[in-house]
Amino acid sequence: MIYLKLLWAYLQIGLFGIGGGYAALPMVSQIIVDQRGWLCLREFADMVTISIMAPGIFTLNTAAFVGFRVGGVFGGVVSTIACILPGFVIILIYSYLYKKYNNLPAVNGALFGIRPAVTGLVASAGLYILFLSIFNTREISQIQGVDIIAVFIAIISFVLLKWKKLNPILVIFIAGFIGVCAYSII
Repeated sequence: MIYLKLLWAYLQIGLFGIGGGYAALPMVSQIIVDQRGWLCLREFADMVTISIMAPGIFTLNTAAFVGFRVGGVFGGVVSTIACILPGFVIILIYSYLYKKYNNLPAVNGALFGIRPAVTGLVASAGLYILFLSIFNTREISQIQGVDIIAVFIAIISFVLLKWKKLNPILVIFIAGFIGVCAYSII
């Protein structure tokens, strides 16, 4: 029965996760944490961190992580396939239609209209990750305090990426090292 639940959950995520993995983050959280209770909020935040650091597509990493956690190896396989399948079918259909109708003004107008919506979805996911890591909550109304260490690590990471132009992988390792040192002391 758990495999059917994983299948249904990740079919929904794969089908309605418009805008990619980060834009789908609030929906993934709602299904995995709120509806199903497969992870608590802290575990979800850890899963997001691991999934972002791991190579590959963010949503597939979360599918494999949650599926394995809930249903073992077969659960990871079921979740991953369920997450891929809707997008695969939709891309096949869209690519056929785009190839056939890409020179129509209505198609170009639709694409110009969709871009700002996708930008909003990605910005929403960015704010979601910010609130989850800095304030340890998903809602503005639930803010009880600020994780000063997380703010410090975020600022250092931003400076290293934007002004020092360090490799993002190196910045991840530096942030992880700072996190180990800082959070071990507390």
